[in-house]
Amino acid sequence: MFTHLDLKRLFIVAVGLTAFDSLVAAGPCDLYSSGGTPCIAAHSTTRALYSAYTGPLYQVKRGSDGATSTIAPLSPGGVANAAAQDSFCAGTTCLITIIYDQSGRGNHLTQAPPGGFNGPESNGYDNLASATGAPVTLNGQKAYGVFISPGTGYRNNAASGTAKGDAAEGMYTVLDGTHYNDGCCFDYGNAETSSRDTGNGHMEAIYFGDNGVWGTGSGSGPWIMADLENGLFSGSGAHNNAGDPSISFRFVTAVVKGGPNQWSIRGANAASGSLSTYYSGARPSVSGYNPMSKEGAIILGIGGDNSNGAQGTFYEGVMTSGYPSDATENSVQANIVAAKYATASLISGPALNVGSSISLRVTTACCTTRYLTHTGSTVNTQVVSSTSSAALKQQASWIVHTGLGNGACFSFESKDTPGSYIRHYNFGLQLNVNDGSKQFHEDATFCTQAGLNGQGNSIRSWSYPTRYFRHYNNVLYAASNGGVHTFDVAASFNDDVSWVISSSFV
Repeated sequence: MFTHLDLKRLFIVAVGLTAFDSLVAAGPCDLYSSGGTPCIAAHSTTRALYSAYTGPLYQVKRGSDGATSTIAPLSPGGVANAAAQDSFCAGTTCLITIIYDQSGRGNHLTQAPPGGFNGPESNGYDNLASATGAPVTLNGQKAYGVFISPGTGYRNNAASGTAKGDAAEGMYTVLDGTHYNDGCCFDYGNAETSSRDTGNGHMEAIYFGDNGVWGTGSGSGPWIMADLENGLFSGSGAHNNAGDPSISFRFVTAVVKGGPNQWSIRGANAASGSLSTYYSGARPSVSGYNPMSKEGAIILGIGGDNSNGAQGTFYEGVMTSGYPSDATENSVQANIVAAKYATASLISGPALNVGSSISLRVTTACCTTRYLTHTGSTVNTQVVSSTSSAALKQQASWIVHTGLGNGACFSFESKDTPGSYIRHYNFGLQLNVNDGSKQFHEDATFCTQAGLNGQGNSIRSWSYPTRYFRHYNNVLYAASNGGVHTFDVAASFNDDVSWVISSSFV
């Protein structure tokens, strides 16, 4: 049987060309196929992973009417058509509902169902990711990754062609090396088909984060490790593998592969350089891991039993049949580097200036004299005018800072309570003292965009990009469009999350 790559080579010979790469570059899955370990699953919202692929990459669903649209590459083997998404989602919110499998096997990823750990939705399903939470560019062309907040996850429990039992497989993924936590478990790979923990060795997935309960690498993390179920492993079974480094790259290539009593962890900067091997050797000596009992489901952003407390950002990843050679993976890494992943702006709309003092006025027709204020730690709206008391004017005034958790966005300090910032907590907005923790910094970071109702700005959480500053019964929430909470109701959502930002009262 000819592969995509073989057919292209035959075509080039037929037309008399001698330089294959001068016509078209091989994609990651073309390279795996040439190495004898073809992709059985290929997922990406940023680009095609076969040089000839023109099919759908992912599907988005918009909040205004529930309509869906598939996003495809701009050209065969090319970058996703982000402009099509932006047009479809203009003036509303969008979620990623399906991440399509490019391998032809139909191993698509959809909203993860309930498991040993139920999801946060009322029906036990996990949340879906915002379609706009992770913008990037590839060779200068805009695309979007999959921003996984805690409670978000994708899965396929009936995958075709995945490794089972002790069969060999490989996998890689490209991730955001700055977006992680110690929750369980930000994974991509092979898991249980029941969405429940069925024992040691029933998983084989890439893990990324700084959870140190089961295993660690050097330093404080985050690390690339393998989730083999009931254990995150950095090496042969010892708790610590000093050869598994803490990761500091903005874009990370993470590799895990495994076969009968052998497995490996490899990693690299996805923007430059070559892969390094962090572990290669025998399976863990603990019972259940040799031989393995892999089941063949595919997960993204969660653990095998639907443990969904982790966060991370996924751009692309594949799973293979067979144990790929280091040489094949090195070629794939070169292809990833050539894609030139780079950061893109997280903000849009009317500009905010760091250091400025601002007020935020409601645009909902009922309440246009109300401004974002606080009463103690409660963030709310109140009627404020030039004749209001000095104290109320202070409570309605905010200082713009560079985002505490991500410098590409903003944090908002109370003018009358120095050192206290707006943060989300259990999806309510509060005014709390900055305690210096990573969690606080992330909770207090917000990104602006053009107002969803066409006025001013809408302000979304960086760490939960489906959630926006919303006033509901005059109290402020981090609300999603049509979510499960009362304050998520879809009616008047666009108006309630749009704010006219002006100079502060004082």
